[in-house]
Amino acid sequence: AVRWIREHASELGVDPQRIAAGGGSAGGHVAACTGTVIGFEEPAENKKISSVPNAMVLFNPVVDTTETGWKGGPSQLGKRCREISPIHFINKGTPPTIIFHGTADKTVLFENVERFTEKMKQNDNRCELVAYEGEGHGFFNLRKNSEDNYHSTIKKLDQFLTSLGYIEPKQ
Repeated sequence: AVRWIREHASELGVDPQRIAAGGGSAGGHVAACTGTVIGFEEPAENKKISSVPNAMVLFNPVVDTTETGWKGGPSQLGKRCREISPIHFINKGTPPTIIFHGTADKTVLFENVERFTEKMKQNDNRCELVAYEGEGHGFFNLRKNSEDNYHSTIKKLDQFLTSLGYIEPKQ
């Protein structure tokens, strides 16, 4: 998808050097995979065009699909679970990332994003972990909780994207 957007950037009216992949929960896993996991290129794709986003915006994401991470692990994904496990593909040059996560998340444990963040930093990559104390899975959704978490998340996301030069600072 990222490669396709880059290829069609002019007709879409987007800057091909300012593509952020984002998502929540399983969607956060997919977004994290676009910036980390390798080996899923189609033979006919133009590999001269990068399929890696310039940034990742992750909301309570699954970042480890092995037995040390997400509770499903090998029991749901089989022996190849490591092949789609973002934490196992972090290297120097992984895109700048912001993660929003509730510390009381029982679906995707907070310790997994702490390990992801630490590994990103060990590889000299920018990774901001924004912890929401006592909040569970999907805490940022407007319909689930008060508007406070939603607005706080949007504000911090805007600050992150502004710091990357993706959006103009608010006056």
